Amino acid sequence: MMTANRVLRHSWISCVLFSLGGCGGMQKTAYSPGGSAHSSSPVAARGDRVATSAGPSHVSIDRGGGGGYIAEPVPDRPGLGTSWGETVSAPISFSAFHRSATTPWAEVALHYNDAHGVQAHASYLGSHPAPLEVFTSDRSLSVALVDEAGRTLEGYTAGGRALVIGNDGARYKIVVRNGTTARFEVVASVDGLDVIDGQVADPNRRGYIVEPHDVLVIDGFRTSDDAVAAFRFGKVADSYAAQTSGDRNVGIVGLAIFSERGAVWSSAELGRRDSADPFPNRGYATPPR
Repeated sequence: MMTANRVLRHSWISCVLFSLGGCGGMQKTAYSPGGSAHSSSPVAARGDRVATSAGPSHVSIDRGGGGGYIAEPVPDRPGLGTSWGETVSAPISFSAFHRSATTPWAEVALHYNDAHGVQAHASYLGSHPAPLEVFTSDRSLSVALVDEAGRTLEGYTAGGRALVIGNDGARYKIVVRNGTTARFEVVASVDGLDVIDGQVADPNRRGYIVEPHDVLVIDGFRTSDDAVAAFRFGKVADSYAAQTSGDRNVGIVGLAIFSERGAVWSSAELGRRDSADPFPNRGYATPPR
């Protein structure tokens, strides 16, 4: 039997999202000062929650001979990552959410980079620029990255990839639009880090709730129940990921979207109703055995 999740609720009326993602079940979560959440089961959150800032890590090498450790420079990588931005007010509340399954109902992913990087990636995949908004398979939900003014960022689609163009230093938000009568839980990650606690992302962690016919806006790494650290494009070496867990997964925004337990009138279900056949077997009688 599925248990109930304690979910974070965003106090805003609207919210935003971009990327491929999933959803999960319910759990109680406890936070320790300066640490990550410890949970016995997944919890959902409506609104953002971000881990506290951590200082940059340094690579050191022992040269031997009693000389101790010296700093070893890490080669710069081209393109953009997401840095830890300024504090933004983003209060949340909590609500129960029961996941219908332990696996995500849908997953969405958005790759981002600067203009040169996206063009190079698109050329590599043989694509051309086009207006960009990513939809789930039945087009019930959409995901996008938007700028500070709420304008959808441009990009390319190619080879099953969504490539979004960002600008160094610019702030962005993740926007998810729900076109259904059902609620969904959205577990989001940026550069491989969970946007609520800043730890290595896992779809079984708690996420944000997007209400029926509503928009979810995730605008930073959550630092408390009331604020987030804004998402800002920046150099890979300055990214939050590079300063904490490593830069292996920079340049991607991911969403795991979970449906809520219970029957809902989704577009897929309505399509099945509409195409129901009163006489599904139109063959002829067969002789008895």
